[in-house]
Amino acid sequence: MVDGRERDRIANYTKFWNKDISKEDSADTENRVDSYADVVNGYYDGATELYEYGWSESFHFCRFYKGEAFAAGLARHEHYLAAQMRLKPGMRVLDVGCGVGGPAREIARFADVEIVGLNNNEFQLQRARKYTKKAGLEGQVTFVRGDFMKLEEQFGKNYFDAVYAIEATCHAPTWEGVYGEIFKVLKPGGTFGVYEWCMTENWDPAVPEHAALQHEIELGNGIPEMRPLARAREALETVGFALEHDEDLADRGDAVQWYYPLEGDLSKAQTFWDYLTVLRITRLGKFFTHNTVWMMELLGLLPKGTHSVGEALRIAATSLVRGGQLKIFTPMYLVVSRKPEVPL
Repeated sequence: MVDGRERDRIANYTKFWNKDISKEDSADTENRVDSYADVVNGYYDGATELYEYGWSESFHFCRFYKGEAFAAGLARHEHYLAAQMRLKPGMRVLDVGCGVGGPAREIARFADVEIVGLNNNEFQLQRARKYTKKAGLEGQVTFVRGDFMKLEEQFGKNYFDAVYAIEATCHAPTWEGVYGEIFKVLKPGGTFGVYEWCMTENWDPAVPEHAALQHEIELGNGIPEMRPLARAREALETVGFALEHDEDLADRGDAVQWYYPLEGDLSKAQTFWDYLTVLRITRLGKFFTHNTVWMMELLGLLPKGTHSVGEALRIAATSLVRGGQLKIFTPMYLVVSRKPEVPL
């Protein structure tokens, strides 16, 4: 259940943005960055169940092979990260920004590791624990509430063998801050793997369409500030990580684009069951969801503001597809880096 404070955060979420891009200024961005916890929590308090309904328990994108089922693609994306990080049985691994635990459960099964999922959203944590118990993984995957900007305070130094983050650290007020905390809780020699949301080198904030899409991606996805890919790389190196591999997986030229499920084109569904996922993003599917959420909020069955967050998700779908088509946005800048055995 959503409590009173969470209801207030949902209701106030859209107040952090000027919907008119022409009226946005640096003060708006600074306000969101300073209030990142409320921004992110307000978004996910309202969006979590919509994510689960419209997507899955794994809140991320992935590459697709031709004919590959939607769920299989998501799982393979998680397996790929675990393999690139060389996770081994028995390792203690931290999932930073774990959502409702879909990737944690999948990676725990795949790599036979022990995972601690960290999240600052209590609503999501409740659901993560429920799903994990249902899967029989509660002895292998656990969840804690915490702030990824205060990891050392919560876990102490050199606690984890490996850390990963899947499309989560884009919510941080600064990359140096969150990557620095991850560096501290990793053991020397430990690995950090991340799929990061970034604006690519093709993005130019001086181009009005690019600036508008950046703004819409932020509003639609609960992100205080979207940043360029180069800054993520620089931030990792600044805090002390040694980069072993970095690549924008969205730039591989796949025949089936990562954003195809958001386009709402049923002809692009990869398998029969994927029609259900794509159907929810069609004009008819969005109309049904939009009006159902509006009615449930009117009747008091959903917190006030849920409909507004749902509207933000509609903006997200459109802006992410367009950002992908223009190649100015990526949800899968992959970096595998290591904490040196000896400080640099």
